[in-house]
Amino acid sequence: MIRIAAVVFSNYPADTRVRRESEALVQAGMSVDVICVKKPEEPHFEEYNGVRIHRINISRKRAGKLQYIWEYGFFLVAAALKLSRLFLKTRFDVVHVHNMPDILVFTALFPKLTGSAIILDLHDPMPELFATKYGKSPMHPAIRALKYLEKISIRFADLVLTPNVSFRNLFISRGCPASKIHIVMNSPVEEIYESKNVDPDLHKPVPSDFVLLYSGYIIEHNGLDVAIRAVSRLKERIPNVVLDVYGRGNFMDECMKLAGDLRLNGSIRFHGLVPQEKIAAAVSASHVGVIPNRSNPFTDLNFPTRIFEFLIQEKPVIVPKTRGIQDYFSDGTIHFFDPGNPDSLAEKLLEIHSDPERTREVVKKGVAVYSGYRWASQKKHLVNLVTTLVAHPDRMEAAHQPELQKGMGV
Repeated sequence: MIRIAAVVFSNYPADTRVRRESEALVQAGMSVDVICVKKPEEPHFEEYNGVRIHRINISRKRAGKLQYIWEYGFFLVAAALKLSRLFLKTRFDVVHVHNMPDILVFTALFPKLTGSAIILDLHDPMPELFATKYGKSPMHPAIRALKYLEKISIRFADLVLTPNVSFRNLFISRGCPASKIHIVMNSPVEEIYESKNVDPDLHKPVPSDFVLLYSGYIIEHNGLDVAIRAVSRLKERIPNVVLDVYGRGNFMDECMKLAGDLRLNGSIRFHGLVPQEKIAAAVSASHVGVIPNRSNPFTDLNFPTRIFEFLIQEKPVIVPKTRGIQDYFSDGTIHFFDPGNPDSLAEKLLEIHSDPERTREVVKKGVAVYSGYRWASQKKHLVNLVTTLVAHPDRMEAAHQPELQKGMGV
């Protein structure tokens, strides 16, 4: 049996990528221990769907840059000690470290020195994310420092994973060997999101409403305010339009105020954080998925998981026309709008509402794109990578990397 320890500066099982990958490895017959951040109401240890969870107490205030550094530093040291203690009891074959931060990979120093293989899972590129968050240029000393930390973290790892083509190309452009980095996409777990598995009692819409759905972090670059303004522009043409919002974040108060200022309190419904199963039910009850991301150095490269969450249930979804999405979808296979433009978003929503026949055709083509990236195939690829890394590390360069499906935007 292959024994794996995962380390993540996040909550488990709330972190969906970490949960998805960990449970996939358990289902493949491997053992997985996860070291993560503890919420006040959670136990220090529990087993969830076959994964053993070890939680570390840490106060996450997210008040500013210094708070980030303190939290990252504290968790890095605490997780390294916890991992080393667990390693003395169970010699892990693999340590699977998820960013952020990238340097969290060095919690695996002791296991690496004693022969464990190290996986660095780069969920997001930190330099682009922090440049966007704090409005810094690529040449700012802090961003250059993050690029250096990314480089040494990748060098320390034996295998690097990332969720999309644009991210992979970016890391390669900064020196990561192409043979070392593989894509495992954030495809939704079919058992949760397929229509036949959804519990309709988890979300009961008003039958007369035209329901738009936003789910995810409510932060400025995700553009929820753009969607709210688009709804305001639609109200005269589609009086029964409503926007259901699932998630939380530091931009939520501004969005709630905007909804009030535009007199949309009855049309913008905030539901807070809910489990994946309830999101799946909300997708089922919606008419259109809305992903209103702004254009910036991070979102231009990102591929939102939510696209597949809508397409798995054959729902139309409107997305910004950015490189990270165009790597997979071309015109006519998904509904694009101009990033950050509420008028463009409102226009596309009106097209979907008024032309159901064309909408069905676009959705059909989008589902065909998604079918090449179903979680079943991503899971198989992940298991193959881990198995090869342990059994035949010298063959990692030859490990199969699934290519983009034909007919997609490039």
